[in-house]
Amino acid sequence: MARKRHTAEEIVTKLRQVDVLVSQGRPIAEAVRTIGVTEVTYYRWRSEYGGLRGDQVKRLKELETENRQLRRAVSDLTLEKLILKEAARETGKPRPPPCLCGSCHCQARCLRAPCVSGSWPASIHTAQDTNDAR
Repeated sequence: MARKRHTAEEIVTKLRQVDVLVSQGRPIAEAVRTIGVTEVTYYRWRSEYGGLRGDQVKRLKELETENRQLRRAVSDLTLEKLILKEAARETGKPRPPPCLCGSCHCQARCLRAPCVSGSWPASIHTAQDTNDAR
């Protein structure tokens, strides 16, 4: 048997039909069978839509949809905020100073002065650099 999706208005109507049949003296099981659903479904519907009218059900569904959209928007904004925080933390880290001479590959350990027109740059290496060369 194929599953049927009932609209909220149909559910409220069927719950009212069961209430009328029960007030006429029929047992709940028989009244539920006349509307074409199981007792489990009836009790689930009754817990969700018990005292609502048709217009209230429409409003409930609209509010649920709006709530879902707002939750999605908040989660997206929270994710963007975390990404921006992480990016700001990474850009806030101090970078090693660039090598001034441009020709050496020892990166931040080189303290050479930049070249002055036509002369060789004066090289001042740290003690670690001189130990590495030996």
